[in-house]
Amino acid sequence: MKDILFDFLNKLKQTPKTLVLTYVTIYFLWGLGMNEFGTEMGIARFANWWQVITCYILYMVPISIILKEYNFFNQYAYGLVAMGILEFLGYWLQTSYVYPNNILDQLFSPQNFSLGMALFFALYFPAGNWLVDKVHGLIFKKQEIDSPSTLQQE
Repeated sequence: MKDILFDFLNKLKQTPKTLVLTYVTIYFLWGLGMNEFGTEMGIARFANWWQVITCYILYMVPISIILKEYNFFNQYAYGLVAMGILEFLGYWLQTSYVYPNNILDQLFSPQNFSLGMALFFALYFPAGNWLVDKVHGLIFKKQEIDSPSTLQQE
């Protein structure tokens, strides 16, 4: 177990800063957007806006980086475990608020709300990794190609 944790920490330390910046930016905006969407639709919201930072950046970004080399299904499966824990704790500690009789409660029943949220948000890991890879590639790979340090000297 200790070796696994050290491997994870090393993987996080070795991640290029530009990639971490891309993750943080995308996940922060994504989190703010989803929190606003959940509020406007009357589904669920964080008790405090800054929970976007703790959940999306401090929790989901490291997990995404650790899972990014796995295939879609493994990212989703491990992400489901991670999101199940997060959803359970959020509602148990009342740091997340569920609007009563919301559309998901009506569709799936209140007893299935947390499960539905975990199943949905687990998709963030494979989807987020795909999106970050594309955005990072568009922004930073092009800069590396255009950089004079990458040109061969004759």
